[in-house]
Order: sequence, then structure tokens, then C-alpha cells
Amino acid sequence: MSNIAFRDASVIIIETGRTSVRAGLGLHDLLRTPYVEIPARVGLRKTLFASRANGNGGDVHMNGSSSRAPSQPPKISPKVNDYLVGKQLDDALLAGEDIVVSWPFADGEIRDFLEAEAIWKHTLFTQLGRKRTQNESPALLTFIHGLSRDTHEQICQIFFERFNIAALSILERPLAQLYAANSLSGLVVDIDRDKTDITPINDCVVLHNCCETIPIGLSDCELYLAHLWKSNQSIVSTLSPPEAPLEPAVLHDTLVELARHVWKEGLIKVPSDGETALDVNEEELNIAAVVVAGKEKSLIEAGMKKRANAKASAAEQARAKEIEALDLQTVQFRDLSITMGRERHRFCEPLFDPTLLDGVEGVSEKSESDIILPIHDGCGQAMTRTDVDTRLAIWNGLFVTGDAASLVKGIGSALQSRLAPYILSNPEQQSDVQAKYVRVIHVPDYFAEYREKGDGYAAFLGASIVAKIIFSDPHGKNFVSKGDYTTKGPRAILEMSPNML
Repeated sequence: MSNIAFRDASVIIIETGRTSVRAGLGLHDLLRTPYVEIPARVGLRKTLFASRANGNGGDVHMNGSSSRAPSQPPKISPKVNDYLVGKQLDDALLAGEDIVVSWPFADGEIRDFLEAEAIWKHTLFTQLGRKRTQNESPALLTFIHGLSRDTHEQICQIFFERFNIAALSILERPLAQLYAANSLSGLVVDIDRDKTDITPINDCVVLHNCCETIPIGLSDCELYLAHLWKSNQSIVSTLSPPEAPLEPAVLHDTLVELARHVWKEGLIKVPSDGETALDVNEEELNIAAVVVAGKEKSLIEAGMKKRANAKASAAEQARAKEIEALDLQTVQFRDLSITMGRERHRFCEPLFDPTLLDGVEGVSEKSESDIILPIHDGCGQAMTRTDVDTRLAIWNGLFVTGDAASLVKGIGSALQSRLAPYILSNPEQQSDVQAKYVRVIHVPDYFAEYREKGDGYAAFLGASIVAKIIFSDPHGKNFVSKGDYTTKGPRAILEMSPNML
């Protein structure tokens, strides 16, 4: 191992998820949120797609709309530069060009390395402004757990030979997420657009044989809420007034977009299942913690509101309670004011009861199996595969992450309450290795830049923490240097990944 210590300012973090890529350049005393965030998709124009589909490229899948490829494809094969990524792809789709859209990371493995390379190249050289000829940056990458040995080697080869990076480290995404929550053992539940990954981790080791993936995600929740709103005459008449009605397909798409707008605005709260939830984070008021979290203003305002309500008349208080019970919320959407009630809080119901998606317009076929587990049962199944003596530590760190985690209120507590059947509740049968409750954990408030979206950006934060440690140690064995790659080739990446050996 070469004696190399890298400057914090040169470190690159790339978080590669199923449906999004986040990246940043440089580490600071206050770890910052990513300033690059793009969908993890590429586009290929129809004529070039035809040549790939006829055997000149790799495995191609079509997750976007396009017309059929021509019967006589050109003789050329597409190159990395032929792929459209980021704004370039958005603009082409907006212009109505005939584009085939692919998501190379959606299945958990890397389905097409040419597509993956196009996304990483755009991230490194267009978004982060790196230059291949002078690339002295080390890079830490996060991926979904369980990538194969061959995939690790191919990633290593691309980053050294195609991007000329100075050093490379690969970190499993669930580990990065758990580190961000200041824990070494736990159950990571990562809710993405189309799938939910459930990963038990014990003492920094991902238990690969225990993992579960549920084929339900945020897109299904959006479709479900849109389905509920179709029966809400107030919302439908606002979006599609009788004097200018929308076509049914357009109304459906508009309702889905409204559902996405509402959850991203943080206007949804998931109710817990009964009174079984134990939120260890809602303990007695700690003034120091309030100050650190920067919540003094909201606390003072809540106190003033409480005192004002106490002085109100009985009739005013009754009216206030009635309005509160309706839980009305008015949002601005496409220059319209739309008022909605408690119905919006049913957004996450499909995660806990997948049968609700039966007959919902737009929901794709999920799997060949007739049974799709709710996420709490998925967690229970994963935990039954773990060793009994590890369960106490794992149940002590339930971490719900993904975009919804920081924007949909109460989703962690809602899952926690539904996990009660998997916890031994009879005091006479309890032992030192059996959990008595499930503990929900979060990204600590002392990460100032992450106070708003900490749980959702946990993979990027955890990767930044790890990068700050490993790249500052010139004698460490947690990354592959350019010298290592020259000597050992792509397999050098396996030596820093014990589970690969």
C-alpha cells in the first residue's frame, strides 16, 4: 500500500441508489449534503437503441416509453457519449424525442455497465467538473448490498482506466446509512421509488443471507393516494372543472403528480398501529438538545400557542378542536388552491397492506408470486434468519431511510408499532438475548447540514464520514490506490472487501 494521504477537498463521494445518484466533491468540518442529485437513468435514441437490441451492446431493459426500433438497424454500436443523462435527457424527453429510457441499477445489480459508465462519467466530469487528465481525487462509492465479485472488479476497472481516479473505496449502502445514524448494528429499511430493501447488520457486517426486498415503494403509494382522490369530488372538480374537464388519463397523471407534491412538501403523517409504539426519541424535554437542534423558535411558538388557546372561550376552543380533527390542508398546485383532509395520511398504507394495490390504476405486475409481504412482515422474516444472540443488538437500531424517511412524518414509529408481534412480550419468557422492544434511531441533530433531510440522505452522510476516516490514513487498507491497481489489477478491490474473499 502506497503511503498516500489525500486532501479532504479532493475527495469525491458518489452514492449510487436504485433510482438516484447523489454526489459531492470535498469534505468539510461540517459535512455537507450532496450538491449533485440526478435520476439514475440514461436515454438512448431509437436508432442507436436498435443496434444494442440486436446484439452489439449489452443487456437492455426498457423502463421508459419509446416507439419500436426500426427493422433495419444501423451498423454502428452506441458509445458512452451517445447516452443522454441528467438535464440532457430531461430536455430530450420534454421535446418529445423518441428515447428509450433505462435504469441500470434498478434491479440491485448493475445490469448494463455501458449505461452505468455514462451516468458516472456525467457525474464526475459534467456535474463535479473533474478533468480526466488531472484527476487526483480519491472516490468513495456506495452501492446496494450484495454486488458480485465480478461487478466489484468491473467498477474498479472503469474508475481507474476510464476516469483515472487516484484511489477507490466501495462501501455497501446499508452500512453507510447505519453509520450515519451513529450505530454499528441495526435493521435498515430503505424505501425507494419501486422497491424497499430490508437489511440486518450486526457489528458492521451486512447479513446478506438475511436480507429481504419488497417490490413496493413510493411510486405505489403515489398511485394509491391518486386512486383514493378519484372519489374526492372536491379535489377532482378543482383539477377538472365541469366547464373544462380533463381526459381520464390526464386526470390520473395529474392526481399522481399531486400526490408526489404533497408528500414532498412534508404534509403526510403515518399513524401508528395502536398504542404499541415506543418512541425513545420523545423523552422529557432536554433544553441543551433543543438548542443544538436549532428548535428554540418552534418550541417558543408552540408554548405561546398553547397559552393563547388556554385563554380562548369554550366555543372558540371547541371550534379549534373541530378544525384540528378535520386536519385540513390547503396546497398550491399548478396555480390552483386545493384543500384536502386526513385522507392524505393514508399515503403509506400499501407498504403495510399490499393487497390495497389490487385494481389500482398504473400499478405494474409485481412478481410471479401471489404473495407480497408488508414491510413489517418483511422485517420479521429477515430477523428470523439472524442468529438469536444477534437480535437484541439489531432490534435496538431500526432505521427507516430513503426519501420518504425525512419528509413523511412518523413512518419510523408506524413501522415500529407494527413490529410488536415479532418481539417477545411475555416477561416470564424473556432472557438477556431477547429484545423487549424495537428502538427507532435517526441521524443525530448535531449534523447541522442534515437537520431537515438527515434520514433520507443517510447513505451520503455515512459515506462522507467513512471517506473522512479512510482517506486521511496513508497506511490504511480500506481503499485501492493507483499503485495497487497497477500492481494487482481490478481484483485489488476484493482485498479491501472481506466478504468478497
